Amino acid sequence: MQLPDSFNLAGRRALVTGSSRGIGAAIAVALADAGADVMVHYTGNAAAANEVADRIRALGRRTGVAQADLSADDGARRAHDAAVATLGGIDILVLNASLQIKKTWTDFTRADLDAHYAVNYRAGFELLQLAAPGMTERGWGRILTIGSVQEARPHPGMLAYSSLKHAQTGLVLGLAKPLAPRGVTINNLAPGVIQTDRNTAALTDPDYADKVRAAIPAGFFGESTDCTGAALLLCSDAGRYITGQNLFVDGGLGLA
Repeated sequence: MQLPDSFNLAGRRALVTGSSRGIGAAIAVALADAGADVMVHYTGNAAAANEVADRIRALGRRTGVAQADLSADDGARRAHDAAVATLGGIDILVLNASLQIKKTWTDFTRADLDAHYAVNYRAGFELLQLAAPGMTERGWGRILTIGSVQEARPHPGMLAYSSLKHAQTGLVLGLAKPLAPRGVTINNLAPGVIQTDRNTAALTDPDYADKVRAAIPAGFFGESTDCTGAALLLCSDAGRYITGQNLFVDGGLGLA
């Protein structure tokens, strides 16, 4: 891929959580295509993670796979330490991994809520604590959290998910000012309805799919690669003057 120099990530090292599939995999490969070495993180599907790593190697970049259950007490540290051991450090951190349990909020158990909190907020917070100091010491870093259109349009069956995406974006807003003078940007990318394996089953129902599509001003569902252009902007020098922002990539679904 021929990109302007400001998008060139040669020499940068990235960790993308939840990058064995979907949006995370697309972003990991896009960062590698722009020149970065990229660590692939997964929870349970080693074969899928290794397939993504093979795609990155084919681009001539360093890579590895890090298995870590982010709901575990040591999950964030395991992912971080694996990336540092393989790549030597982390210049770009993409917090993409998330958990969705679809239940009416009144049916949520304490265990459901704790699992959501651990993966969708606590692990990201801890990864920021681990990775950001190295970025500030080097005077360059890019942090990108992956949110959701549900920040603007919460789904009634995923209230815990949508509310914790709000909390994650709160981290972005709270950290943007203190990190900016040290050369580190932090932003949130909020995808809309993206066709991944997470929502394949729901969208195979033609009536439901038509209802959802009708709510999207652009009139179609997104693909994982629709998120990569924005991710490259926010993870490179092309986006050096952008921080503390929440960018919706949703075909207009989140508009009032």
